[in-house]
Amino acid sequence: MRRAARKAEKLSKQQSDRRRHGFKLFLLISPFLILSVLFSYLPLFGWIYAFYDYQPPIPLSQSEFVGLQWFKMMVQNPAQLQTIGQVLINTFAMSGLNILTSFFPLFFAIALNEIRAKWFRNLIQTLTTLPNFISWVLVYAVAFAMFSTTGMFNELLQNLHIISEPIKFLDSDSHTWLKMLLWGLWKGLGWGSIMYLAGIAGIDPELYEAAQVDGANRFQQIIHVTIPQLLPTYFVLLMLSISNFLNNGMDQYFVFQNAFNTKHIQVLDLYVYNVGMGNNSLSYATAISMLKSLVSVGLLIVVNWLSKRTRGVSIV
Repeated sequence: MRRAARKAEKLSKQQSDRRRHGFKLFLLISPFLILSVLFSYLPLFGWIYAFYDYQPPIPLSQSEFVGLQWFKMMVQNPAQLQTIGQVLINTFAMSGLNILTSFFPLFFAIALNEIRAKWFRNLIQTLTTLPNFISWVLVYAVAFAMFSTTGMFNELLQNLHIISEPIKFLDSDSHTWLKMLLWGLWKGLGWGSIMYLAGIAGIDPELYEAAQVDGANRFQQIIHVTIPQLLPTYFVLLMLSISNFLNNGMDQYFVFQNAFNTKHIQVLDLYVYNVGMGNNSLSYATAISMLKSLVSVGLLIVVNWLSKRTRGVSIV
């Protein structure tokens, strides 16, 4: 009886300790949960503007309820339909290019890891990570100083008599998608490789030792050990990228847009901003943004289902 009582008391104490430990963990994540609710879920209340003809500064309560008028306008107005079609082409092109080049940070991390001189590896990692902390406004300032018609690059080429007229790098609509891709890679390559570097650091050294015993050289170790160990991380990030296929962000395209490249630089996020703030049509912009969010959630569900069916692993 005493042994059973002691055992029951011990189990009760363990359960109490687990509950206390779980409560402490919940307190640790509660600030992040609050921030997620405030900045990710509470703003969804703003979707109600998509069903009104809202004209600031008139209060929403005094605005006319129009139901699905703005949603019908997207598909019934030929001019709007053509504009949205071009915007979607730009969005798909930029997102597709970003997905096609999503393996660049992985191979960049592997290349960094293979540098034996620690000081040189740290220098390269620092120089490639710093651009991530520079705002797109400053990036455009650097681009303008270097690649405008009066910038350093054109001045250098003209002084060397390589060109007679300045090359229009910024105020031109040629190769707009490629330019945006290159600027995005320059800004995010180093930052994107950090997660893969952490993954490389977590690989069991015994795997490399076993490969060396089997006669594998350094390149073969990368092919048969490093890359397979990093693939799960890559696929998770790839799935998140696909689920955010319609979310290109606005900052980069907003600062680089001008009258010459509007046709090919205007992605969906920038179009929503231009419609809402530029054309003062907040209700229509909300309707577009609402559909974009719903499609993004649908893409996440589809990609998660495909991953579970093909790899047996899902993120949800």
